[in-house]
Amino acid sequence: MPPTTPPEEDRDSMPTAPAGPQAPALPVTFRPHVTRIVALSVGIVMFVVITVVALLLDSAAPWEQMSFVVLAAVFLAVLAVLSRPKVVAEADTLTVVNLTHVRRLAWAEVLRVNLRQGDPWVFLDLSDGTSLPVMGIQPGIARQSAIRDALALRALVDAHGTGTESGGPF
Repeated sequence: MPPTTPPEEDRDSMPTAPAGPQAPALPVTFRPHVTRIVALSVGIVMFVVITVVALLLDSAAPWEQMSFVVLAAVFLAVLAVLSRPKVVAEADTLTVVNLTHVRRLAWAEVLRVNLRQGDPWVFLDLSDGTSLPVMGIQPGIARQSAIRDALALRALVDAHGTGTESGGPF
């Protein structure tokens, strides 16, 4: 039987292929949720265990017990800093929060969003010729989530920025 074409009214209602990823509504925050949960959970458990062990040491002097608690607090603080990275996209700015540095960018400053195979996190190509690491989107533990977030950030840059180049393959 030869193929038939659908009637005119059915052709208009057929689904079309998506044009590309839709930019999410602003404001939106991207962060590595699994990494954050693991780092903070390990830090809290480690702090509690070391503190309990320090307090159970009867033969230790009070200053020795306190040094254990301080060391546990330092470990927790380091893991809290490691869980800090995020990217906040707002109507007029893009804020990149890395471990110890916060940078606010106008959308026009961002030319391209890159996440290439093997990259530890997303990189932004900026209008001044530099590249900015975005540790808030990292494919280490949750690769599919990072790719989805990178595509959403790319859609936002395309919608709000002046850059016309597309980033790496993802």
